[in-house]
Amino acid sequence: MKNELKNQLRQQDATALAQGYSPAIRAMEIASIVSFIGLESALVWRLWGNAHTGPWLVLSALLLGYLAADFVSGLVHWMGDTWGATDMPVLGKAFIRPFREHHVDEKAITRHDFVETNGNNCLVSIPVAILAVALPHTSASWVFVSAFLGAMIFWVMATNQFHKWSHMDEPPALIGFMQRVHLILPPEHHRIHHTAPYNKYYCITVGWMNKPLAMIGFFPAMERLITWATGAIPRKDDIGTEAALELFEATAAAEPPVVQAAKELLEATTADEPKPVSPVRPS
Repeated sequence: MKNELKNQLRQQDATALAQGYSPAIRAMEIASIVSFIGLESALVWRLWGNAHTGPWLVLSALLLGYLAADFVSGLVHWMGDTWGATDMPVLGKAFIRPFREHHVDEKAITRHDFVETNGNNCLVSIPVAILAVALPHTSASWVFVSAFLGAMIFWVMATNQFHKWSHMDEPPALIGFMQRVHLILPPEHHRIHHTAPYNKYYCITVGWMNKPLAMIGFFPAMERLITWATGAIPRKDDIGTEAALELFEATAAAEPPVVQAAKELLEATTADEPKPVSPVRPS
């Protein structure tokens, strides 16, 4: 089924997609990076020296923010891969185009500079950064929420840089070590996503959330819900109508791995149960 589906993929031209990166988009990305750095600096200044800020609070906010960023990266990645089209006004060229380009030329990201790699993530993080700075820091709870939001968007900002390193043939030595111990996105883990038709392992900050989300069938369930509500076919613009329809039908019929495992366990338990023996009346 996978080979047949791969033969039906109808992806867009990599050169045309790359040319969609316009001077206007670059200017927007530069402004977003400057704004993001300014807001994160303001947040650090507000948290620094606050009576409610402590080392354990900061460490827990950083770790939970890392997990949250991994999930957010998967959600945004899934949306960019699955819905919309490159010819949509504003969103098409600025947000959807990079996802489509990455599937037809996955090494393109290694040729992007810092602005093109990280500008989009800074842009989408700005509203959360404003919220984190604006929150009152009058209690440990508020400080934690603010620190968590600031940590999450910091890791969201770093996500495309981690993603870029996972596609480099020879990343810096320290980065290679962090990949091997799975502190950032490892190339072999991310390679699962780059297997046609590109419908799994969307989380690209570190990838820790990929397996749990796959086990419960999170993204296929979201796709069925959106298709039921709107009639839109997932991945139609990315891989072509024929392949998208066949893939949607196949995933709709499949059960989440956790459900399959539960059924197998139930069947095995039932099979091992001793059958009741009919009582024999004495003669």
